[in-house]
Amino acid sequence: MAVGGDFVRLPVALAALGEADSSAANRSPSTPDVASGASVASSTRLADDKSALSSPRPAAKPIASAPKPDPTSTRAPATSLPAARPQAASRRSGATRASPSSSVAAAGQPSTPTVRPAGRLEQPITSLRGVGATQSQRLRKLGLSTVRDLLHHFPTRYIDYADVKRIAELEDLGEGKYQTVVGRVVEARVEKTRSRGRPGGQWMFSDVPAPRSTPTLLRIVVRLQDETGAVEAVWLRPQDYLSREFTPGRLVAVSGVCRRRWSGYDLEFSNPDFEFVSGDEAIHTGRLVPVYAKSEGIGDRWLRRVMKLCLDEYAAQIAEFLPPRLLREANLLPLPAAMTEIHFPDSEATLAAARRRLAFDELLLLQLSVLQRRIEFRRGVAGPTIASAGRSVAALMASLPYQLTGAQQRSLDEILTDLASPVPMRRLLQGDVGSGKTVVAALAAVAAIASGYQVAVMAPTEILAEQHYRTLSSLFGLAQDFRPDGQPVSVALLTGGLRRSDRESIRKRLAEGEIDLLVGTHALIQQDVEFANLGLVVVDEQHRFGVLQRDALRQKGTNPHLLVMTATPIPRSLALTVFGDLDLSVIDELPPGRQAIRTRTFAPEERDALYASVREEIRQGHQAYVICPLVEESDRSEAKAATAEYDRLRKTVFADLRVGLLHGRMKGEDKDAVMRSFQRGDLDVLVSTAVVEVGIDVPNATVIVVEGAERFGLSQLHQFRGRVGRGSAPSYCALLSDSSSADTLERLAIVANTPDGFALAEHDLRLRGPGEFLGTRQSGLPDLKMASVTDLPLVSEARRHALALLEDDPDLAAPEHRALAERVEQFWKGGQVN
Repeated sequence: MAVGGDFVRLPVALAALGEADSSAANRSPSTPDVASGASVASSTRLADDKSALSSPRPAAKPIASAPKPDPTSTRAPATSLPAARPQAASRRSGATRASPSSSVAAAGQPSTPTVRPAGRLEQPITSLRGVGATQSQRLRKLGLSTVRDLLHHFPTRYIDYADVKRIAELEDLGEGKYQTVVGRVVEARVEKTRSRGRPGGQWMFSDVPAPRSTPTLLRIVVRLQDETGAVEAVWLRPQDYLSREFTPGRLVAVSGVCRRRWSGYDLEFSNPDFEFVSGDEAIHTGRLVPVYAKSEGIGDRWLRRVMKLCLDEYAAQIAEFLPPRLLREANLLPLPAAMTEIHFPDSEATLAAARRRLAFDELLLLQLSVLQRRIEFRRGVAGPTIASAGRSVAALMASLPYQLTGAQQRSLDEILTDLASPVPMRRLLQGDVGSGKTVVAALAAVAAIASGYQVAVMAPTEILAEQHYRTLSSLFGLAQDFRPDGQPVSVALLTGGLRRSDRESIRKRLAEGEIDLLVGTHALIQQDVEFANLGLVVVDEQHRFGVLQRDALRQKGTNPHLLVMTATPIPRSLALTVFGDLDLSVIDELPPGRQAIRTRTFAPEERDALYASVREEIRQGHQAYVICPLVEESDRSEAKAATAEYDRLRKTVFADLRVGLLHGRMKGEDKDAVMRSFQRGDLDVLVSTAVVEVGIDVPNATVIVVEGAERFGLSQLHQFRGRVGRGSAPSYCALLSDSSSADTLERLAIVANTPDGFALAEHDLRLRGPGEFLGTRQSGLPDLKMASVTDLPLVSEARRHALALLEDDPDLAAPEHRALAERVEQFWKGGQVN
């Protein structure tokens, strides 16, 4: 949508047209040139009206109606249009809203809406006039079944038809530049023509007979005039259902693209929107016109009419749920006004105000929900106090072959402070690939174990769980005096792939307190897994787990502390929304000696040279990944498939090397076997899908080739890149794409030139949105229709107001907050906001 500048409503132009009617009263409607006979008085009026064009656009006003003309009369019909000018002036003074408490009518809501009993918004959509069984079925395909559903079917874009001109002021502004005129019908004629269609609705007329399969089209030509000139509007239709509507003398508004034509009059509207002037507010022309998503059989004009009827009848039933004080402090539109303006905005300014109000509502409800969850967690049963483990933590740190980075030490201090508090910890530890999150979690685990508590570590895959098990077992084997009794720390692994007897043995030892630290997958949250004294829960790659899964593990103990980790850098706006119930620790520096990974984009014709480089790395004793976006080839996609690429590489390109295949459709034990082979060095090249994205640690792998790189998000590409560079040898990441589009090349260049995962995450969130960014619907983030979690200023403002509300009323139990509390509950369950 291209909207800008001041807007002029149709009544301004109509007023001038009405004044001109008196000077044109003796002219026939078929007079060819009105402008040539314009009087001095008419010119003066035109100048006055042009000065009005610079005025702020007034609030919505009905287009004044004109009486139906007598077809036998040679005089232009009388009209009451001059009265539109003082009406416009009076409303314009109220168009600038002084405060949210201004009258709703000034914001665009119908001044006398039909009052309906409460609850009528849940009525079926067929209760609306003009919506029958057939159309209701078509609307149901859009998910619209009730009046409330329809009101929340927001426009996807707007067409700016607000540039209202007199006919003499029309210009050929080019395609996509819209203009609006108001004039009286002089004549309407129908011309037969045969035409060939061109893409985009353009048509080429020719004397050469069209093929027999090409239907005859009718060229419906309507000539309009005002006091300054005349112009033609042309529609191409297979049937004539328009011309009979354009009776001479009838007042009509026309909006669309006006171009210079090779025949007839100099300028001509081609297939414009039109609207016959009546006493109702304009909805198709002369304003910002909404465009909605629609299904087959539903037209733009019909849907706009139904939406306008719905608003006129039910806008008053949209209950305000924000307290008056919040409306004033946040400078928000009243909700009925915002809902009206989002569908039929009076101006760019009121549209922005409506969008802000509806987006604010979604973000406020989201913030209230996550903050209330945090409050409930903190005021529940006191958590375990882990305050006397300094000696054990220091012993493990002293045994490490390296020193913690400043960011690791800062994050550890924040975690230990939380553990020493009776309020259970809920903290998110985020850090880039290879930043050292695991050792920080291990130090926190030592503190819990030294205080006599058990620790649970949950990972999303068996491979990652096994990796954590080996890492933690190795760390705790460095020293033996972590437990109060001096015994070594007992670490166990519980996954779905264990034999039944082994699982039962682990469960028994766990329940009796013989296991200090249990690493596992979803198997940890099974009902028959019981801890003797669970004090700390660590969840790795936490965005891969839902809130319910995370909380199910917490229920294994008495309000244990919770530490969740992710290698996907979380932008601040997401940290305040999706993870708003968690405190945040950030490891934003890499350990000394961590290899910088050289990243380059490659064109398809460079593939052979790239393979030669891969072969050279393998000759030096290293290993390589080849990542494909699909498992199998598809007729609907040209992306590389892992199975086909595996066959090609092992038979031709790397026929003399050991090539393995890994993808998500393989059985768990088969995936584990392949990954262990690669970790042991039994494979030279691993062809895989995105299953290697998370947590796989193979220090000997030095090169990763990503096929179809344009099909992955920026953060995902960064995660792939993090699979190499984990040893001492230089490492490389090659991004291959068959796409030559400028957008694709720009995205891949961002990855190649940006080693900082946090900066990439911000780019990725803006490009893909939170749902795709998080890679899962289990994040618990409800659908946001108007808000964007990338809008950090509005996110921060909503959080500030949410904190203030909950500080005074944590349960939102006060009378003025009860409606808001209901909306919070509805919103989190997936209901409508308003």
